Amino acid sequence: MVNDWIPGTPPTLLGFLSPVPLPFPLLPVIASALAAAYLAGAIRLWTGRRRWPVWRTVSFLLGCLTLAAVTGLGVEAYGYALFSVFMFQQLTLMMAIPPLLVLGSPGTLLLRATPHQGVGRFVLLAAHWGLRTRGARWVLSPWVALPLYLFAFYGLYLADTADRILETPGGHIGLEIGFLAAGILFTIPVLSADPLPVRLSHGGRAVDVFAEAALHAFFGVFLMMSTTLLVDAFTAPTLAMGVDPIADQGLAGGLAWSYGEAPTLLMLLFVMHRWFREDTVRDAAAARYADTHGDPELDAYNAYLDRLRHEDTR
Repeated sequence: MVNDWIPGTPPTLLGFLSPVPLPFPLLPVIASALAAAYLAGAIRLWTGRRRWPVWRTVSFLLGCLTLAAVTGLGVEAYGYALFSVFMFQQLTLMMAIPPLLVLGSPGTLLLRATPHQGVGRFVLLAAHWGLRTRGARWVLSPWVALPLYLFAFYGLYLADTADRILETPGGHIGLEIGFLAAGILFTIPVLSADPLPVRLSHGGRAVDVFAEAALHAFFGVFLMMSTTLLVDAFTAPTLAMGVDPIADQGLAGGLAWSYGEAPTLLMLLFVMHRWFREDTVRDAAAARYADTHGDPELDAYNAYLDRLRHEDTR
């Protein structure tokens, strides 16, 4: 099937950022709805003279804006034609947008801004129920997130799964939704400050981030070194633009190796900063408690030294 909205010329920056008449702008609509709902909740708190961090609001709205842009402007049209652009979309949906959304703490905002009567009461009951279910614990565990990451790169492209999905109606959009969902499920246990059914230790979060970085970095190197096409769905439109599909696939690998590492590094720095800050706060609290109530272990050690000193003076 020929789509006249898919570009036939090599991409330009203006082409990436220009609006195009997409047939199914599902994700831009979802991004707009999420931004409107979040902003309504934040305004409700602010007008009620209740505090809500502005930086969290900016983070979430920036995530929504990025989601709408990467799936609603010309970059989306080029994502149907070039593997490199599709890889850029995948990396953005999995690694750049989820941290922005998660750092906005939408779960906490939902619990604080939703009315406790009427429909809001049922929304809160559903949210609390979701936090207590065993399924939520399982979905947010590393045993789900890391296999999803493996499939999103290795299973999707090395097992010809991408071609079969992209050939179906709505397959492109379905993959985008899957990428975003996988990224959110991975990011929530690592960065979220919302109430969660299970929490990873800081060490566990750092290990998860390292593992994720290794997965897509190795995949990027593999793509750059490959001399055969992994996805045939992009071959015809890429050739129609006068672009070498192998070179475009190498560019996709370069993006996976370089662009994919930047959000991961920022996530790791954030995790380490939070780890250091919580340890510092805990040590300071312990020191204040010891100053007020004494430290049993330190007192016992000092008493032991006093006994030794008295025995030596006899």
